[in-house]
Order: sequence, then C-alpha cells, then structure tokens
Amino acid sequence: MTSVSSQPKPHSTEHDPRWQAVLARDVAAADCFVYAVTTTGVYCHPGSPTRLPKPAHVVFFDTPADAEAAGYRPSQRTVASRDHVARVAQACRRMDRGEAASLTALAAAAGMSPYHFHRVFKAATGVTPKAYAAAARAKALRATMADSATVTAALYDAGFGSSSRLYEAADAVLGMIPGDYRAGGANTQIRFAIAVSSLGALLVACSARGVCEIALGDDADALARALQDQFPHATLIGDDPAFDALVARVVGCVESPGQALDLPLDVRGTVFQQQVWAALRQIPPGTTTTYAEIAQRIGCPTAARAVALACAANRLAVAIPCHRVVRSDGALSGYRWGVERKHTLLARERQHHLSPEGVSHDC
Repeated sequence: MTSVSSQPKPHSTEHDPRWQAVLARDVAAADCFVYAVTTTGVYCHPGSPTRLPKPAHVVFFDTPADAEAAGYRPSQRTVASRDHVARVAQACRRMDRGEAASLTALAAAAGMSPYHFHRVFKAATGVTPKAYAAAARAKALRATMADSATVTAALYDAGFGSSSRLYEAADAVLGMIPGDYRAGGANTQIRFAIAVSSLGALLVACSARGVCEIALGDDADALARALQDQFPHATLIGDDPAFDALVARVVGCVESPGQALDLPLDVRGTVFQQQVWAALRQIPPGTTTTYAEIAQRIGCPTAARAVALACAANRLAVAIPCHRVVRSDGALSGYRWGVERKHTLLARERQHHLSPEGVSHDC
C-alpha cells in the first residue's frame, strides 16, 4: 500500500470547519469531503457512525478518490453504508413507480429483515418506509389528477387502495377536496397581492385556511403567473384593501425582523416536512442553526440531507424561516428565493437582535 499522508498538527484539525461536521456526524456533508485516519489507514464519510478518532490522526480529502490515491482504503462501515444506500434507493424507486409493496416485501427485496430494513431506510432518508410511500402516493396523485378520467381513476393510479384513504389524506396532501384539485382549484378562492420590498417583489397569497404562499422575486408578473399555474381554475382575488393590510404586515416583517408575524398558515406537506418546518419556527431571530442540528431536534439525527430538501420545499418565505439554516461549516447554502436575499435577511435580523431597542420576536 502506498504510504499514507503525514498527519496534520492537532490544532489545524480542531479548528477546521470540517472537523465540526465530523463531530456532528453530518451526513449532508458526505458529498463535500471524506476524512482519513492515519493510525488505521482507512477513510470515512463525515456522517459515518464509526468511533471518532483523535484530531491529531485525521487528514481531510475532497473526494474518496483523493483519499485512495493517498493510500487509504474505505472503512468497512463506509462500504456497508454505500451498499445500504443502494438498496434503499432501489426501494425508493419501487415506491416512486407506484408499486404496492409491504415492509416485508421491501425488506426481502433488499435482502434484510423487516426490522433492519426499517432502521436502515429511516437512517438514510429521515422518514420511515411507510411515510415515504405515503409521500410518493401524494406526489403521484398531484401529477395524475388532471390527466385521469375520474378522481377514482387518479387515486388508484397513484396507489391509494380506496377512496376513503384518499379523502382522509386529501386535506394535508391537496389542501382541498380531490374533485376541486383535479379541476385546477375550482370552487377555491385565493386572495393575493404583490407588494414592493427592499428584497424585490413580494407575493402573499391566502386560502380559506390561511397564508399559503409568500414568495420573493425580481419579476412581479412571474410571481403571479407561478401562482396561477398552480391552480388555473381557482378564483384569484386581488385589489382587496383588507388583504392589503395583511400584506403590509409581511412586508414589515421583511424590512424589520423584530416585528412578529402572527398569522394563520396553510401549510401543506408530508409529515416529515411539517416536522422540519415546525422546528424552523423555533429558531430565534438573529441566530442560525445547521441542517444536522434540525435533524437532531426532530429525532432523525442522520437525516440532514432530507432536512435540506424540506427547507427547499418551503413555500412560505420568512414565515417559516428556512433562511436561518446554514451548512455545518457556516456557509450559506441554497435558498429558494436567492442566496443574496438569505444573506440580507440574516444580516438584518442580527442587527436588530443585537441593537438595544431590538425586541426578539419571531417572524
């Protein structure tokens, strides 16, 4: 074996942001780097559950190929993890295709016991196989609803075993009864308005249940078209002076983060997404947390990547403050409405939070 790289000085590792990701076992950083251990000659991904080495024995590499070129070999857990990820991905593809499969059948196809498969699947995705299957059915339902001849045909195409199961889930999945959703939002009223803020155009939309969208952008017309595309047959109501007052509150929260935004929200998403969004609303203004820390809070410590995807699916800018979540190294990762807006929101919150007259209210 090629001789491994010389070990770094202890203080250089302990002060490296990548070491913090290793300590947090941040699976979201798995695509960013690997770390090798000079005393064992193996390398691991930052989310590996292996016993943590001493900082003095750690060397970082950008890719597994770089580590192997330096003479290191993957740890057994890393090899096993790759195998588990491949088997979980295969199970996910089956559920995405709408194949009805029980936990026993999925586990058998993966060559695992149901208990072991359930544990491995949740560790890799952040949700249980049952929750993933439900989300896959919901996604398929939204995709097939407009093209199917009837609601009944759509629900069976999406994998729902009966109409009763669909109607039980319809409120959380669609936000309305299936027939209205299939008709492009028919019989549904959505009030909306677009205001101008220092961060660009700001669209606020509200259903009968509460605020269903807060979006930022450079083009007001594009924001309006995107809303209309979601529900082409819904009744969109603008020019409502009473609604303008609500929009002004949202604009005020963007401009002055100390203002509280206590409004009913129409939040639609999977169980896992709603867990993440609820955790985001607990982050105090002026502070940040990481995807890995959110995963820990909701009881899925290895689901940092799934947390990042849930943040990306958030449609309520500021109200659900996904801008307060950063990477483990402190860098600002992607933001649905632009990283520059994320930077500005955080800067304003910190300034307000630190000022003597600032009042720490969540918005």
